[in-house]
Amino acid sequence: MVEELPSVFLVGPMGAGKTTIGRLLAKQLGRAFVDSDWYIESQTGADIAWIFAKEGEAGFRERETRAIDELTQKKQIVLATGGGAVMCADNREFLQQRGIVVYLNAPVDVQMARTAKDKSRPLLQQPNPRKILQELYSARVIPISTGGAYNPAYGSYLSTAYGQPTLAAARIVFCVYLYCEGLTNV
Repeated sequence: MVEELPSVFLVGPMGAGKTTIGRLLAKQLGRAFVDSDWYIESQTGADIAWIFAKEGEAGFRERETRAIDELTQKKQIVLATGGGAVMCADNREFLQQRGIVVYLNAPVDVQMARTAKDKSRPLLQQPNPRKILQELYSARVIPISTGGAYNPAYGSYLSTAYGQPTLAAARIVFCVYLYCEGLTNV
């Protein structure tokens, strides 16, 4: 049955747990895990902060769209996207058409706690990272069809605010199975 499940794509704000939960989810499903930011770094030989510094956010987003297009064509993977990936219409289309999208949500206070010491996030290297997180959180809640699985635009998502990433991964597995069996729109 696991072989028949489509790829699973994790979206949500930075600090929501996409990478942590994605690794666990991939292990539970016996699949490869890919973090789109890590993929971009491996393809360019440069870290995200350097890309932002040299090319700006627009340059990074172009690279991100190429990576999302390539990665979403892979079969039976678990993909964690960058927090801003859903801002691009092309990325939303790639994600929606090629797998099941799961929105992981964490309130700004949780995001702040999880990212406070992380110097690898260029958008947060500002005097007021909380303000940036709040602005991003508000701006990035956009309609993305998840095929019925966890859609923030319709009030259906998986909150990761309380920790327990193993439980979150197990919940996703359960919901994906139900969705693929046509038993629910999760």
